[in-house]
Amino acid sequence: MTTTTTARKEPVRPISPGAARVPRRTGRIRRASLPYLLLLPALVLELLVHLVPMVIGIVMSFKELTQFYIRDWGSAPWSGLGNYRLSVDFDAPVGEALLHSFLVTVGFTLLSVVLCWLIGTAAAVFMQDTFRGRGLLRALFLVPYALPVYAAVITWVFMFQHDNGLVNHVLHDQLHLTDKPSFWLIGDNSFYALLTVSVWKGWPFAFLIVTAGLQNIPGELYEAAALDGAGVWQQLRRITLPSLRPVNQVLVLVLFLWTFNDFNTPYVLFGKSAPEPADLVSVHIYQASFVTWNFGTGSAMSVLLLLFLLVVTGGYLLLTSRGRRTTDV
Repeated sequence: MTTTTTARKEPVRPISPGAARVPRRTGRIRRASLPYLLLLPALVLELLVHLVPMVIGIVMSFKELTQFYIRDWGSAPWSGLGNYRLSVDFDAPVGEALLHSFLVTVGFTLLSVVLCWLIGTAAAVFMQDTFRGRGLLRALFLVPYALPVYAAVITWVFMFQHDNGLVNHVLHDQLHLTDKPSFWLIGDNSFYALLTVSVWKGWPFAFLIVTAGLQNIPGELYEAAALDGAGVWQQLRRITLPSLRPVNQVLVLVLFLWTFNDFNTPYVLFGKSAPEPADLVSVHIYQASFVTWNFGTGSAMSVLLLLFLLVVTGGYLLLTSRGRRTTDV
């Protein structure tokens, strides 16, 4: 006896085109949202660390926030644009001191950026040739950049001491370049002391960036230029500097912003009260806020400084982008 079994067929349900698209769309949304989810922690930290204090500072700049309201900042009366008018009134002592500090900072920043770029670029170009000990020299050049700022500047404070500092020992006792030991941390020489420390600390960064940029210049360009009879100076002017233009545009902007905003170097070098010739605007705002306890005026000065740097950065980027477009055409 034989039995036959027939498989029972399940009814096939028709799949609608919309149902097939749903899982596909969900996967696409997940893939698209993954980068934003990964960036979310950094975005939250950025808001907490930078943007929130910035907004609080802007609010403070519109308040009459003096020592009488430190215990309860919310009870400080609104002053409108009073703090800004006080800061830019250059006939009044507060505005005059801020203008002097601003001009000192501009001069200091320009000199420091130019010197850092010149020394860093020259060192990077010379280090392109292969010779024994090149790696060791490159490592030594980066030591000032790798050292902690406070340790390095405190060492310079000892070197700039009047009675037993190394600088006076070399310049006065050994080389006899000065009639008497100089004061470096007070008076007019404080500007040069600050500039020296800033350049010493900043040029290794320029050296590092330019060295990285030089690695992208093909060696065939120099070989072809040498065959055409171009000397070292012509190769530098016609090949090296034009090829480094994009790198230098970013480098100069970063050096400018870092130097203009530098607070650690003058604060560690001179303490809370910087000498007048070295009164950088960052330390000046600190003194206006924490020495006179007028946080409203100090916040207004900070906002003005922020606006100035934004304008300079925007103008610089506009000029450099126009120059790049002209070169490409």
